[in-house]
Amino acid sequence: MSSQSDERRHFEPGIVPQRRPGKEGGTRDRNRRERTRALCEAAVPLFLEKGLEPTTVDDITRAAGVAKGSFYRYFESKTQLVEALYAPLDQAVDEAMQRCQGALSRARTAAQLNTAYAALASELGTVWMSAPALVRLYLQESRGPATGAREPIRRLSDRMMTGAVDLTNTAHAQGLLRDLPPRVTAIAVIGAVEAMLVQFFEGGPLGDPAEATSALITMVLDGVRKVGR
Repeated sequence: MSSQSDERRHFEPGIVPQRRPGKEGGTRDRNRRERTRALCEAAVPLFLEKGLEPTTVDDITRAAGVAKGSFYRYFESKTQLVEALYAPLDQAVDEAMQRCQGALSRARTAAQLNTAYAALASELGTVWMSAPALVRLYLQESRGPATGAREPIRRLSDRMMTGAVDLTNTAHAQGLLRDLPPRVTAIAVIGAVEAMLVQFFEGGPLGDPAEATSALITMVLDGVRKVGR
């Protein structure tokens, strides 16, 4: 399991609320960024330990060592804090999916299909390992109702599913995959990847997650690729 020091890395918020922004680079702007970062760093271990919904703003400000009023100076709600945490991951996942989409739209052979998906696996593995605590929190919360502070995580989950289906449709259009339901394929792959990540974070004998994900994609492609392409 990751230590608390591991869980406190990589928390540069992707969205810094614009209340009282001050001059960019000025004292007020720096203070705002430092306070937002401190609140995010304090929140994530609590979310992992107690869950998103049970964790209160009081819990977060107490752990951050700031007054409760300071939270609402920088965030409107826990939901906005979670949005700030996941914004960099959202962007990185979207960009990786877009690059894979472009590669698949140009693919004409099985080798090019494999290369496109292997590149996606490598990129996503790098993204996931850059913020392990956020990935753990995603795995913990992404199956719950899309309400309150969990909504940004569920949006990311839904976008990943939609993106995976879109990639499969593109590969189908290129005549590279067998005629299988794209959503079924996407659910199978995403579910297997998430199961492997759980094993990794629980200390299972998985090895490098990026390599394991690449191996999984190869196995899936061997099963769904059209013969002779």
